Amino acid sequence: MASYLTGSYQHNIDSKGRLTVPAKLREQLGEAFYLTKGIDGCIFVYPEKEWEAFLDNLCNRPISQAAVVQRHFIANSALVETDGMGRVLIPKNLREYAFLEKDTMFIGVGKRAEIWSAEKYEEFISVQTQDSIHSAMEAGLI
Repeated sequence: MASYLTGSYQHNIDSKGRLTVPAKLREQLGEAFYLTKGIDGCIFVYPEKEWEAFLDNLCNRPISQAAVVQRHFIANSALVETDGMGRVLIPKNLREYAFLEKDTMFIGVGKRAEIWSAEKYEEFISVQTQDSIHSAMEAGLI
């Protein structure tokens, strides 16, 4: 049975750029996993197996269709490992991209997780309406 990443966790990033990975997600992500620029101003977090599947899908597309997307995700990716305290060092380019300064949200969204600035996450979810969720569902997403 597949194990999906779920839940929302608020953590602080320290002055060195280290972030504690929530224990529940750490169990599923493993000691090493991939970070990359996401969309909507967050960082995508992939367990190694899911990252490989994501890359296989992305790299098997014609370059004329996929080059921009490949550059966004692959060129900005980093393999990170948790330290003895369950923290990972978020690379500077990714911290800047996601505006990570102190308060963060670490959320599970199925086969990947996301890391958000808590402020940006609140802004993002505040504009989501029941109508936009219904529209997505009607478009066949669920």
